Amino acid sequence: MRAVLLTGHGGPEKLEHRDDVATPEPGPGQLLVRVGAGALNNTDLWTREGAYGLPGDPTALAGWRGPISFPRIQGGDVAGVVESGGAGVPSERVGRRVLVDPADYRDEGPHAPPVGLLGSEYDGGFAEYVLVADRQAHDVTDSPLSDEELAALPIAYGTAMGMLERAGVTSGEKILVTGASGGVGLAVVQLAAARGAEVLAITSGGKEAEVRAVGANRVALRDAADLTDRVREFAPEGLDAVADVVGGPQLGRLLSLLRDDGRCVVAGAIAQAVIEFDLRRLYLHNLSLIGSSMHTRAHFAELVAAARAGEPRPRVAERYSLDEIHSAQRRFRAGDYVGKIVVVPS
Repeated sequence: MRAVLLTGHGGPEKLEHRDDVATPEPGPGQLLVRVGAGALNNTDLWTREGAYGLPGDPTALAGWRGPISFPRIQGGDVAGVVESGGAGVPSERVGRRVLVDPADYRDEGPHAPPVGLLGSEYDGGFAEYVLVADRQAHDVTDSPLSDEELAALPIAYGTAMGMLERAGVTSGEKILVTGASGGVGLAVVQLAAARGAEVLAITSGGKEAEVRAVGANRVALRDAADLTDRVREFAPEGLDAVADVVGGPQLGRLLSLLRDDGRCVVAGAIAQAVIEFDLRRLYLHNLSLIGSSMHTRAHFAELVAAARAGEPRPRVAERYSLDEIHSAQRRFRAGDYVGKIVVVPS
């Protein structure tokens, strides 16, 4: 089969497009899925670069959860059709359209945290076929969403769902979302608005209309000198919550914009991973600083139900073929688009 192999940590040269990769065979309880579409995420770049670090050694080369083996097929977002099943898989699963949950979980519970990721700890969807556990492939045959739209959901919208659930964001609350034009940020805006929250979205210039279109009540530019004043106008008594997918030194300023008992949920560090902030702002105002890594089984089940109903409808910014993976990752890093970049096998 055709696939993109990550041969080690490093630059784009570590990604090799090959047409002679062995098609995997499903074992007991496994499905072979013919990939219809995949999508790019920060984890693809960070895993390639080994940029996740290790506990106690933030500069160590590592994948999403630690050291990974090579070669690895990346791609955590997968939508496709079941080609075949291993022992114990019902025959009626073959031919069904599926959306793959990319997470491997700590235990069998519905609220267990993820401990592994398709495309990082396991081979993923930047290929013609991918091998997944039967229980991870959710039937979306009747969804009105295209394969490309479905593929935009798992990591970005799963992460967004996890952020909102872990921060307990509810209808009527005022939430600030950073990085609002990217995959996860746009998903947070869309899902927060859908649950009745009021959203102040932070984005770069030229993307305001697209961010408003998915539900932002107000939009502010990330480099605006009057950002604090804009927040005060939006939430005079302080924000109820902040959803930060950017990280970096701005975190301290964001904490100061929360009301007493407010919550800040963080699911990214693309601006900077190791930072300083004033702990007094945290404990004197009874703030909650929450780390959120992807989603749980329960969160993903909610996402699948929404996908079957056709809502939310992700914005697909651009599409590339497997042999254009270098261009796709360069475009992803540039960031001058709104929505998701998808990768299709053909």
